[in-house]
Amino acid sequence: MSDPIKHECGIALVRLLKPFEYYHQKYGTAVYGLNTLYLLMEKQHNRGQEGAGMACVKLNAQPGEEYIFRERALGNGAISEVFDRVNQQMTLQQADGQLALEKLPFIGELYLGHLRYSTTGKSGLSYVHPFLRRNNWRSRNLCLAGNFNLTNVDEILADIVAKGQHPRHNADTFIILEQIGYLLDRQVEKLYEQYSALGLSGTELNRIIEEKLDLETILRTASGKWDGGFVIGGLTGSGDAFVFRDKWGIRPAFYYADEEIIVVASERPVIQTILNVRTEQVRELEAGQGLIIKKSGEMKLSRIASTEKITPCSFERIYFSRGSDRDIYQERKMLGNLLTDQILKSVGYDTDNTVFSFIPNTAEIAYYGMLEGLDDYLNSRKSVELLGTTDNVSSDRADQILSRRIRTEKLAIKDIKLRTFIAENNSRNDLATHVYDITYGTIVEGVDNIVVIDDSIVRGTTLKQSIIKILSRLNPKKIVVVSSSPQIRYPDCYGIDMSRMEEFIAFNAAIELLKEKGQEKIIEEVYRKCKEQQGRPKEEIINYVKEIYAPFTDDDISARIAEMVRPQGSHIEIEIVYQTIKNLHRACEGHAGDWYFSGNYPTPGGNRLVNNAFIHYYENIYTKK
Repeated sequence: MSDPIKHECGIALVRLLKPFEYYHQKYGTAVYGLNTLYLLMEKQHNRGQEGAGMACVKLNAQPGEEYIFRERALGNGAISEVFDRVNQQMTLQQADGQLALEKLPFIGELYLGHLRYSTTGKSGLSYVHPFLRRNNWRSRNLCLAGNFNLTNVDEILADIVAKGQHPRHNADTFIILEQIGYLLDRQVEKLYEQYSALGLSGTELNRIIEEKLDLETILRTASGKWDGGFVIGGLTGSGDAFVFRDKWGIRPAFYYADEEIIVVASERPVIQTILNVRTEQVRELEAGQGLIIKKSGEMKLSRIASTEKITPCSFERIYFSRGSDRDIYQERKMLGNLLTDQILKSVGYDTDNTVFSFIPNTAEIAYYGMLEGLDDYLNSRKSVELLGTTDNVSSDRADQILSRRIRTEKLAIKDIKLRTFIAENNSRNDLATHVYDITYGTIVEGVDNIVVIDDSIVRGTTLKQSIIKILSRLNPKKIVVVSSSPQIRYPDCYGIDMSRMEEFIAFNAAIELLKEKGQEKIIEEVYRKCKEQQGRPKEEIINYVKEIYAPFTDDDISARIAEMVRPQGSHIEIEIVYQTIKNLHRACEGHAGDWYFSGNYPTPGGNRLVNNAFIHYYENIYTKK
């Protein structure tokens, strides 16, 4: 992606099912669980580089011994920092007390890891997962981590306050922690009363409470009002664990289980690589499904919530998830392939005088698919020329036809990461030009077209300041920038850092067109309609921001975007080609979550937040004139 946006968060859960000695004998290390967690987190580091954390639960700790451990850190080196601290604590305690391995901190049967990107703008160690709720009863300790964003935290907060609680923060993770924790407390108290009345007490009473703990009921009750996308993992101090996916299937989760280990992660190929298992052995957690692990190691899949509107995030397929996933790799190739007709039209079907390339690095897979489509087209042209005439084709002419190839070059090279230590705007923009370098001597000046594919275009800033500007130095006849995703028109509210209307070049293009055509009243009317809906229940709210785009075709907006990304002083023809939503669904079958492009939010809270985003835009731009 030329315009970087923050990824979603990532989670990892590990449950060992055998004694430590088993792993020592089979794998040569008794810290197999800890090592597996580290690898799961490191292989998902792309999903969160603002912070990382992990927690560990010991199942057989004695009274007076710690049984739940946690370590967290901030920054893009947080994973290494967390595990360095863990190793230091283990080494120090082993040296000081000559402790047996199973007595060391962070050596346990149950692990939960998290990688964080902030989607709320809030930062600091207190916001890094896992969150921990302490209690003297093991079964009432709760550790929580997740990849999520809820749209209706205010409603859930009001519900919690109505029960007499007083949360210390109003961030969704804190609220969910307190909500689930409250239900956990109530269930433990109910079990205590029930079995105390039967004469049980002490260790036996505690054992039966932990055995009868019902996380399914707790999750079903807690999530009844949740509106948003999420995958949430949790541990209790007594050794129960869960991972729960939202009923719309917005956020992803995958799991693998055998007789020695249970593993959950946000991405499938991560599990495959670390455990060396086949694609078919790693299962996707279904929408609304919970994976429950009891202290005994028994695993159960349970339907926690359900809806007919299952809409997994398509942006996971286009950009966020690893392209090494079997299905995602094929889908990204298909996204590139399906653009072939639009690309050929944009260059007048002149493949002889067009050079094709890609924006490093995430667009590379779509590029391969695009090339396959272009090869198919060229081969069909060759067949027509060879067979479509009644005259005999000479050997030289046949060789000439068969020698034609799609011209491919690596034109754009990502050279450096832009550092914004220069304060003056002109200097900053000049520095931005050099984020990408070009390969000289690949273009016939004034004759060749350049086609470069990107996986998405969000703001267009890097296109204008760097990519198109530096490609223009090759002096091509035309530059065509292709996006393997449709126009990003609407903000995300389910855990991705795309929240402001003014960030989207497609939105800004539509606003410019409305002003140019004397239709600025539509902007005011949309604002009025959005304001009138404030305070209504989220289920009654309509996405009126769609009316901003209604007067224009996709091609109208693409043409205006092409003008907006043209560097000052450039006279080279520029065209922007976007994927269609129809072809997006065709390529990413089963992942219908397209709200970024269509404005069709799967949850009622999405409509409320997109209207609020427009209100903030309007009041910031128009009321300050």
